[in-house]
Amino acid sequence: MPHDFFGTPVIAAPMAGGTSTPAFVEAVHRAGGLGFLAAGYKSVAAMQAEIRTARESGVRFGMNVFVPDPAQLPPSAAVLAELEDYRLQLRTDARRYGAELPQLRLDDDDEWQGKIDALLSDPVELVSFAFGLPGPDVVRALQRAGSAVLATVTTAAEAVQAAGQGVDALVVQHTSAGGHSAAFLPAPEAQVAPPGGSQLALPGGTTAELLAEVRSAVGLPLVAAGGIMDAAGLDAVLRAGAVAAQLGTAFLRTDQSGAKQLHKDALADPHFTRTRLTRAFTGRQARALENEFVRDHPGAPEAYPAVHHLTAPLRAAAAAAGDAERLNLWAGTGWQKAQAGPVAGVVHGLLAGR
Repeated sequence: MPHDFFGTPVIAAPMAGGTSTPAFVEAVHRAGGLGFLAAGYKSVAAMQAEIRTARESGVRFGMNVFVPDPAQLPPSAAVLAELEDYRLQLRTDARRYGAELPQLRLDDDDEWQGKIDALLSDPVELVSFAFGLPGPDVVRALQRAGSAVLATVTTAAEAVQAAGQGVDALVVQHTSAGGHSAAFLPAPEAQVAPPGGSQLALPGGTTAELLAEVRSAVGLPLVAAGGIMDAAGLDAVLRAGAVAAQLGTAFLRTDQSGAKQLHKDALADPHFTRTRLTRAFTGRQARALENEFVRDHPGAPEAYPAVHHLTAPLRAAAAAAGDAERLNLWAGTGWQKAQAGPVAGVVHGLLAGR
């Protein structure tokens, strides 16, 4: 993959859960960026429908796929016990809305094989993976089908493993990024965030410093992710050796973003003063605005996606009630710079002077 493969230094992150729609991806492309659709939480048929819609608009795009964790399919007996305890804790939240907690779902692999088969039979230009590595056989098969393959990593050690599978490029995600961490190896002890850790004194240095570590370990093109909100942030990671930057939080408040209006409004609400890594909503570390739900559940089990399914009716009820204190308000550390308005305004601001 040549370093100018993306054709732009601005990539809109795949944001699962309805944010990265085909209309959003089209708007990013029309403005001079490159967008990724998100297969996460969707059926194979829904993923295929979004691919068709994006193609009909005539834009470049990629597709992101979640890699299931074999250790969670099903979880161990110890984790299962933690899940049962957490379900009991959530009863108070359920009573608040008159919601019913579902039984534990322990077999969800996000239709992994079906999605891979669909992407092999009807390839897209770019396929990225998060939460793990797809395996060298899948990488080679996608490449033979005509797709370039990206893996998302959070450390140099993960980058080395990904490079060993033959991927074409890496998305290097810093802990400042909003939403789920893509980490799939245990974090070095020095990089584990302290309890209640916010955007201040982040472990693991800066995004540029992480890029430097990964560059010293592998020779692949690198896309920087985490805390990049404006042209200055983009310049910093490009100087550090990235070929492009992947931004999510910077686009959340835009008109074409599919994020809930409640989420968009919270990003501009001075009531929320910091972000925090939490497993409370999904069982996987994710950075969100600190709200009551995050504070109430600091000890949620590491059990993704079982916790995601367990809290789904609570999140839906909170959204319906307009209750931002109980909703998963994904946000990176630079959330206060997120702008409302057209996607084009954000992309043009990032590209100004280039």
